[in-house]
Amino acid sequence: MARKTVAAALALVAGAAVAVTAPPAAQAAAPGDKDVTAVMFEWNFASVAKACTDQLGPAGYGYVQVSPPQERIQGPQWWTAYQPVSYKIAGPLGDRTAFKSMVDTCHAAGVKVVADTVINHMANSSGTGTGGTSFSKYAYPGLYSGADMDDCRAVISTYQDRANVQNCELVGLPDLDTGEDWVRGRIAAYMNDLLTLGVDGFRVDAAKHMPAADLAAIKSRLTNPSVYWKQEAIFGAGEAVSPSEYLGNGDVQEFRYARDLKRVLQNEKLAYLKNFGEAWGYMPSGQSGVFVDNHDTERGGDTLNYKSGAQYTLASVFMLAWPYGSPDVHSGYEWTDKDAGAPNGNRVDACYSNGWKCQHAWREIASMVAFRNTARGQGVTDWWDNGNNAIAFGRGSKAYVAINHESSALTRTFQTQLAAGTYCDVQSGKAVTVNASGQFTATLGADTALALHTGATNCGTGGTTPPPAATGASFNVNATTSPGQNIYVTGNRPELGNWSTAAALKLDPAAYPVWKLAVSLPAGTAFEYKYLRKDAAGNVTWESGANRTATVPASGQTVLNDTFRN
Repeated sequence: MARKTVAAALALVAGAAVAVTAPPAAQAAAPGDKDVTAVMFEWNFASVAKACTDQLGPAGYGYVQVSPPQERIQGPQWWTAYQPVSYKIAGPLGDRTAFKSMVDTCHAAGVKVVADTVINHMANSSGTGTGGTSFSKYAYPGLYSGADMDDCRAVISTYQDRANVQNCELVGLPDLDTGEDWVRGRIAAYMNDLLTLGVDGFRVDAAKHMPAADLAAIKSRLTNPSVYWKQEAIFGAGEAVSPSEYLGNGDVQEFRYARDLKRVLQNEKLAYLKNFGEAWGYMPSGQSGVFVDNHDTERGGDTLNYKSGAQYTLASVFMLAWPYGSPDVHSGYEWTDKDAGAPNGNRVDACYSNGWKCQHAWREIASMVAFRNTARGQGVTDWWDNGNNAIAFGRGSKAYVAINHESSALTRTFQTQLAAGTYCDVQSGKAVTVNASGQFTATLGADTALALHTGATNCGTGGTTPPPAATGASFNVNATTSPGQNIYVTGNRPELGNWSTAAALKLDPAAYPVWKLAVSLPAGTAFEYKYLRKDAAGNVTWESGANRTATVPASGQTVLNDTFRN
């Protein structure tokens, strides 16, 4: 939970899920074999369960992180999830039965479950919680009273004073005295309850605001004291509390990684990433949690977010290809108001609908999970850069990636340690041939990547990405939208809907603001087309200007890189 302003703190004071039928529980992957976590921010438990079966398991994700399951204050804002009222599983994400069913379903899909856990503080308000519990600030019946809180009742005012950071109130939230035996026992009981339901690990929210020794004492009381922990301890230059203090308890999130990726992608050169990681002063790779963005930073602006377009996608490709830390892939929803809670009652009926962004399922990101799993244990080899914003590197004899963040296409012959043969570029779905010397020649468009690995050698047989249409058109249009809007294409061919807005084809927003779709059309076909926006109510807005025209080549696709004409 990131620091908030005093105004945000004042805002904090103001202020039914369906269980799924799960298959029998199965042992998920062994810890560490698959280290990518999909963070399903504010998805309800039933939706997470479905994603485990349909997307996360097949893609190779090792973990799924769910938002705080405990009873919370009522309200439409996302940050209500970080104001606990009790430790009952009773909130907008689902009840105890739905939670257990989700865990079992995810395990059956080979995906372990991490619960985001709020144990530093309680709710900063009075009223009735989402599970029916009546409470007031400093009084949570049957759980805590004022005597269980730290003596400092003031808002944290300086991060250069350890006692102020760890004993005072984070944006006015009542600070639990984690040095007390009773408090430690209640927190451990909550986490042990989650362990009985099958949870495989915990993200510890606001860890920096609790002494590391207190957290160690709590963890020692767990039925599985060696359970996976990922602690939120935000680095701040010159601050009294350092994230590295928490390494003795488990993994710690390395916030500098995400901040530096943003700076490099936006203002510097990808070539600088050649020694990215511990050489930059980061914590040890084996105990660092990394991410491109999370629920706090995407709103705060200190990292990239889904609105950053190709920079966001390329940063995610790099993170999953680069052997530092254990990556989190944030999967959230569209927002304009930074306080806005999840759409559609926390239920995800389908990706890219009702504002759900589903970054975990974007082809460019999801395809890199198997890449990472395949490359596990392999160091970086054959680094190449152009001194600016084009880089490429291998992961031993298992994988190879190239990233072009230049404003124009890049064509070159790349040197790899891959064995000779044909591989599927999991970014585009196109076949790439590596010769006996480990070389291949390819062209990368501006702001695109190419990724090969030994687990994807045939684009046409159930690989990570579908093959492109044999002949036809590849539509790529840069178009900004508001929540609820989508981009479609139609034209003067039956395959394009014959100019009917009802039959128009929806494009894929995974690389937003570029929307993509490949359509099969007969070789040599000349056609007209045009883009349009549709909102959730079905209202249509055509792009301006004349009909666009194109012709399908004798073989392959015509690639159409357009910009929506407002």
